[in-house]
Amino acid sequence: MADPMRIRAQAAAGNATVRVLMSHEMETGQRKDAAGKLIPAWHIQEVTATHNGKPVLTAEWGTAVSKNPFLQFVVKGAKAGDKVGVTWKDNRGETRTDEATVS
Repeated sequence: MADPMRIRAQAAAGNATVRVLMSHEMETGQRKDAAGKLIPAWHIQEVTATHNGKPVLTAEWGTAVSKNPFLQFVVKGAKAGDKVGVTWKDNRGETRTDEATVS
């Protein structure tokens, strides 16, 4: 299983700014290894975020996203103590879900 995401959620003025650092190799399928063989594609395809269990963001990603991607977004109406969850799914079917509390 992939390493945990680093999620920071900070409340200010009735909103929360959420910053997420995801640990993922994000291979495009176009690079070659030392032997000259193509490295198979392996990248995050879908990212979803929830605020207290309700979906607030859905994103579809492709091969153009960098290794260990960073995502930042704002959740309106979030306050300290609320829960923010982030889930990703890659093209191999692997998933990762992590949660943070808004501070």
